[in-house]
Amino acid sequence: MNRTNDSQASQKIHSRSPSRKATARSNSWQIAKNLPASFRYAFQGITYSFGSQRNFRIHLAIGAIAFGLATLLELDRYGLALVVMTVATVLILELVNTSIEAMVDLAVGLEFHPLAKTAKDCAAAAVFVASISSLGIAFLLFYKPLLTKLGL
Repeated sequence: MNRTNDSQASQKIHSRSPSRKATARSNSWQIAKNLPASFRYAFQGITYSFGSQRNFRIHLAIGAIAFGLATLLELDRYGLALVVMTVATVLILELVNTSIEAMVDLAVGLEFHPLAKTAKDCAAAAVFVASISSLGIAFLLFYKPLLTKLGL
């Protein structure tokens, strides 16, 4: 990149600064002033992900099914704790994936950059690995109790 392109890139970045009045949440760059505000921002992130991310809704539904099955099969508290941790891990990684995608889109804009693709692909891969791992954990937790419940 030459100096002209560096200057243009710098101007592009500065035009996106948090002081710009056109942002939806003009104070989003500030640290929350109190605990309720922190929780409100966290809830806004969950609401955004639920409303805009199909995979977040899918993982949430599968997690609810897993909780229901764990209750039906009367898993002990350790099994239930594993279900909670597994579902939470997948949902957390889905939220991180969403935030990485948003940050990359903000930084790169409509231009293609191979590093932006790498960042997005790796974030999605983290969710994928956690999802596949959670299937393995579900099999280990549910297989024997389910066979017993079905009388097999």
